[in-house]
Formats: sequence, C-alpha cells, structure tokens
Amino acid sequence: LMTEQEILDFAAKFVGAIQSGDVATVRACYAPDAKLWHNTDNIEQTVDQNMAVLDWFIAKLPDRNYRVVRREALKDGFLQQHVLEATLPDGTPWKMSACVVVRIENGLITRLDEYIDSAESGALRVFGR
Repeated sequence: LMTEQEILDFAAKFVGAIQSGDVATVRACYAPDAKLWHNTDNIEQTVDQNMAVLDWFIAKLPDRNYRVVRREALKDGFLQQHVLEATLPDGTPWKMSACVVVRIENGLITRLDEYIDSAESGALRVFGR
C-alpha cells in the first residue's frame, strides 16, 4: 500500500503531466485496463479513448491550468476538487469546476470518476467535443 505522501506525490505528478501536456507520463499513470467515467455522459472510457480526448484538449486549450482547491489522499487513491482554467480557441477565457475520485492499485490508476459542471463544459462543444 502507498503512504499518504506517496499518494499525494502521485496525484501531483499525474495532474502536473495533464497540465503540461506530457501524455507519456499521463498514460504511464494508468493501469492498461483502467476505466475513466464522467458524470456528463455516464460512459466508461478506456485509456486509449481518454488519451484521444487528452490530445484534443491539449491542442485546443494550450494554456490550461488546474487550480487545485482541495486534494485528499484516500486509503485506495485520492480525491481532488479543482477549477480548470483556460482560453478557448476564440480567445474567450473559460473555466470549469470539477471533482475527481481516483482509485489506485499497485501504484497505477485503475479507475477515475470525474464530476464536471455540464453547463461549463458545454462551451467546449462549439470546438468539437
């Protein structure tokens, strides 16, 4: 089992890699059969599907910033509340509140449940997501 500090360090590495666009590190944090779920569509994505979304995200929102409001280690992962801030392709400032509950087994993410504000995420649909 990971210690609380190891979990928090892992969370910082994972979120930092998403923010910086380091897709290799993001992928390496996932177990091969990890499932990623979002409240807005209720679909469990595979790692490959999620990485495709991340590639799109990095291309469309190059200046993204995760403002972490709260991060807590759990006995089997972590919980993070954050505000994603970015500039949309048309130059409009944008933000989205979110919360993720992440399960870690053997040092890798096996499940990520993300709860996002659908009204705020809807602004991205114009740009193809």
